[in-house]
Amino acid sequence: MAATPDKFSRLAALKPARAMPARPSSLRAPDEEDAFGRLLGAGVSKNRFGEHLAVRNWFSTPEFSEPSPVAVELLSRTRDEALSRKTRAALSDPAKWLFLDTETTGLAGGTGTYAFLIGLAWWDAGGLQVEQFFMRDFAEEHSLLHELAARVADRPVLVTFNGKSFDWPLLENRFTMTRSIAAPRLAAHLDLLHPARALWKLRLGSVRLVELERLVLDAPGLGWHRDDDVASALIPQFYFDYLRGGPIEPLAGVVRHNQMDLRGLAALFGKVNALLSEPSSAATGFESLDLFGLSRFLQRRGDSNRAHSACTQALEMGLPAEFLPRARRDLALMAKRRGEHARAAELWQEIVADSNDGIHACEQLAIYFERHAKDLAKATEFAELALSKLRRRRARSRDPFLAAHFAHLEQKTLHRLARLQHRIKIGGDLAKSLLPSPSRGEDEVTS
Repeated sequence: MAATPDKFSRLAALKPARAMPARPSSLRAPDEEDAFGRLLGAGVSKNRFGEHLAVRNWFSTPEFSEPSPVAVELLSRTRDEALSRKTRAALSDPAKWLFLDTETTGLAGGTGTYAFLIGLAWWDAGGLQVEQFFMRDFAEEHSLLHELAARVADRPVLVTFNGKSFDWPLLENRFTMTRSIAAPRLAAHLDLLHPARALWKLRLGSVRLVELERLVLDAPGLGWHRDDDVASALIPQFYFDYLRGGPIEPLAGVVRHNQMDLRGLAALFGKVNALLSEPSSAATGFESLDLFGLSRFLQRRGDSNRAHSACTQALEMGLPAEFLPRARRDLALMAKRRGEHARAAELWQEIVADSNDGIHACEQLAIYFERHAKDLAKATEFAELALSKLRRRRARSRDPFLAAHFAHLEQKTLHRLARLQHRIKIGGDLAKSLLPSPSRGEDEVTS
């Protein structure tokens, strides 16, 4: 974590200092015959590989959001926990972050798919600087990719939405196809699709960026709306029509669509950053399902204490009925891992009647009463209940694989029951052997 003086000096550097950054000197105005460039207000960027159009805009919203070290750690955590010092330094410096979104000639990827519009954004002067590279024909691809490589070299922390699966592999493939421009190396890649799914899919169902803007981010409040937006599925056709001499106006809508995607991506980071950095107890402005999603995300990232707190708060706030058993199951498992066995047993007993998790709850209660409460009769009762539920589920199942799974669980439960009954019998025999033998006088009185 950066020292406090360094942190505040970085914030001071990001304060609004100008309304609009000047256009780079390397851009020139488009020629008179370049109607599309003039329509966009674009400049022509030239490098050793040729030319392409470049559109630059600065937006005051969304405002700069200082990345929380806690949130960045959770977003960047992978199976390989040993992040290099260089990677950690880049992640902790928002000046090294680059938001990226592409518009392509197809949605399936592959060697025949081009990124004809590459949108980039970064924090600047307290707002968001957006730069877009447009390929007027396929011959300009090398120029486009050369410019992209330079931007990534300056800001090697990439932030995308589904970029790990689509945008960046596509661009790496295009770099390879040039045979002359090496793909830039990333210090880190934060894909916000995965945390968005964890945090909001339970409540929203769809976590498309446009849905998140509408239902989570309040895009109109941030200065844009999608009322006249271009449908993503139509974008490739609009570009091919343009190459064949078709209308240019639809592509102006595509450029605006890309700008909104970049602004939405930056705003989404701010929302995720706030949710992951705040203590769960302070997350009063969030829905109960969002907190439950947060709990599950934190569990997968290994933050068990905050996961437990978020799940508890979600239950206290009130979850829809269909999510209650799942939340109680998660909380029970977390309580068990924390060694709170009695609390876990209370939660399991609330789930026993559930059609999906009832069998597992009975199994866990049988374990609890056998190992911790030392109540073999109660353990036997729950083992028998689990066996009854398993046999009913197995009889109703038409899936052979599921039936085989139930059969395996049934044998496991029968083995548990046999062990419990054996222990009860041994305990009974032992108790009888410890009873005092009656005296002769007592025998005479009895007889």
